[in-house]
Amino acid sequence: MSPTSGSAISNAMLEHYWQHGYTVARNLVPTEDLARYRCRLEDILMGRVTPAEGMLIMKDVMVARGAIAPASRIEAIAKLQDYECDPVLDDYRRHPAVLDAVERIIDGDIMTIHTMLINKPPNVDGRHPLHQDLLYFPFRPADSIVASWTALEPTTPDNGCLVVVPGSHRGELLAHGAPEGADWEYLNGGYFGAREAARVVDERVHLPMEPGDTVFFHPILLHGSGRNRTTGFRRAISAHYAHTGCTWEWGTPDRRGRRYLIVRGEGTGNEWDGDQNPSDPLDPLDYLRR
Repeated sequence: MSPTSGSAISNAMLEHYWQHGYTVARNLVPTEDLARYRCRLEDILMGRVTPAEGMLIMKDVMVARGAIAPASRIEAIAKLQDYECDPVLDDYRRHPAVLDAVERIIDGDIMTIHTMLINKPPNVDGRHPLHQDLLYFPFRPADSIVASWTALEPTTPDNGCLVVVPGSHRGELLAHGAPEGADWEYLNGGYFGAREAARVVDERVHLPMEPGDTVFFHPILLHGSGRNRTTGFRRAISAHYAHTGCTWEWGTPDRRGRRYLIVRGEGTGNEWDGDQNPSDPLDPLDYLRR
């Protein structure tokens, strides 16, 4: 197979993706785009811009519980979720370089199923235990879903870069829950961990990245991130994509207000309205044990 025209994903990178569950495209998103995303984040958090409809601004749990007093509002926020209605940040999920790479991996007609911008401020715990993103999505098959995650600033082991367990995407969706023990007292909402991840924790690989570098990874890949031990931020912008031929396999067709926009291929600009509720539906709570 030859690379999609303009795609940064070479044959070797595509082979790495399917063998290891991820691949990194260096310097994929231009510097000027990264700057716009960072400025927009700060404008939103400092109140200079009204948050877009549907956007969730997630305060870090240590701030919410009063365990620390942040130096500024920017240092209080863990992430923005669902930025699709923001005219600046939404540029990312439609970015031609990102979509070219996504098309190379899952082919054909593409829709977005989730978006977020991760702030990861200093002075908070901010860890995310090893987990699998498929836990959060009703779509299948898993091979037709992929995440893009672009560093807005340098990410290193010191500031909590992504870690992955290569090859774990060849397994199954594991049961998840909140990690137990005093060491996990300050866990942000929704930051669940895979229950059986302890057996592969020594197989983790750190993914240091420079601004503009973008990792694409499979929804069953075990991944997470560590603490930010620096005085700066560790910011990244991310989107999840799925082929429009996927089916909705949870037992409820309720989309909980989410809109799945087709961003490439047939039906571009329309919302996904594909097949839902197979005869043997999944219950997402079967994989979530609190």
